[in-house]
Order: sequence, then structure tokens, then C-alpha cells
Amino acid sequence: MCHNVIDGRLHLECQHFIPMSTRTQDCLRPNCLFSRRHEHPIGCRSTSCIRMMSIPQRNPIRISETKCADCIMRERSAPLRCT
Repeated sequence: MCHNVIDGRLHLECQHFIPMSTRTQDCLRPNCLFSRRHEHPIGCRSTSCIRMMSIPQRNPIRISETKCADCIMRERSAPLRCT
């Protein structure tokens, strides 16, 4: 099945993935509605055709050793705890 590939930055410390761009990976199957090789014309109603994409794949093109900006801001705004 066709699927989206999401390029982005992976923050190793918090394991958050920040998307930067998305592209479609074509499966080239003639029975996939999203493929450029789909064998039926526009408006396909065939029950044998694949009508859903696979789960998107994350592709970390940048790796950061630090926490993401959201985690840093969350830590700064968290109330101080008394011990």
C-alpha cells in the first residue's frame, strides 16, 4: 500500500519527533487507489481496490541530543516543588 513518509527532527532526550515535510511513497500496485499505476479510472468503485494508505513512516533527517522546545517550555512553566 502507498504511505506517507514524514521527514523531521528526532529529539533523543525526550524522544519527540517534530515533522518538517511529508512526501508520498508509491507502492506501484494496480489495485491501490493512491498509486499512479491504479488501473481503474477516476471514481473507482471496485471492492478489490485498496482504499486506505498504510501508517505513515517517520524518517528522522535531523537528530538532536536535546529536548524539544515544548518539553523545555513545559519544564520552565512547571511550579516548583517543596521538599
